[in-house]
Amino acid sequence: MERGWEGAVLKLLRSKDFVLTVTGTEVVNDRFRRIHVTDGGMLAVTGVHPTMWVRLWFSKAGKPHQRGYTLVDPDPDKGTFSLEFVLHEGPASDWARAAREGDTIEATVHGSDFTTPDPPPSHLYVVGDAASLPAINSLLDELGEVPATVWYETSHPLDARLPMRLDPARHDLRTVARGGGGLMEEVRSTLPDLLGKHRDTDDYFVWVACDTVTTRSLTAYLRKELSVPRPRVKALGYWRPD
Repeated sequence: MERGWEGAVLKLLRSKDFVLTVTGTEVVNDRFRRIHVTDGGMLAVTGVHPTMWVRLWFSKAGKPHQRGYTLVDPDPDKGTFSLEFVLHEGPASDWARAAREGDTIEATVHGSDFTTPDPPPSHLYVVGDAASLPAINSLLDELGEVPATVWYETSHPLDARLPMRLDPARHDLRTVARGGGGLMEEVRSTLPDLLGKHRDTDDYFVWVACDTVTTRSLTAYLRKELSVPRPRVKALGYWRPD
């Protein structure tokens, strides 16, 4: 597939390209679909880190269209992982709905990075939604026994029924319906007191992955108003609101 100016820029930035092959599909619910793939040699070249994502290339009205998707349960030894799609209108969802064993899709690796805090934090604070849920799950898996507070924004009743790797004994899930600034308000009203518990140690970590507007607002709030040290926060906008 011709990739236009985006592909040209990524090539100049020395991105790495691979072809993924579908080995199976799984309907999680009417709104969520999981696609299993072989990696075309990708993981052996790139390695794996928590929240790792790739750019997939789709065709939209004959033009290239790329979107980022998180790797689910990557296995470097087998060269396999899965991809999870929130289904709505658009070329990515159309591809996911129609995907069958043997189908292929082009993928580019560039821009994905994450370093696990060392030493591990005493508490993890996460703000995300259905689009970033695979990354949230990978982060919770990676940090093992670290307690976590998760603010999870939903835009549809089925979002609350998606597979979350939560342990009720150490994970506090706070579900917030999208709209009216509810997520931002909820975080503002509860996070300061929670972070106050770490005032003398700064041994926490905050991970934010929502739409780009909310992510920017939350990042500014964390750094300017709550004075969260830069090494203690990782933020990435996962999608652009209309």
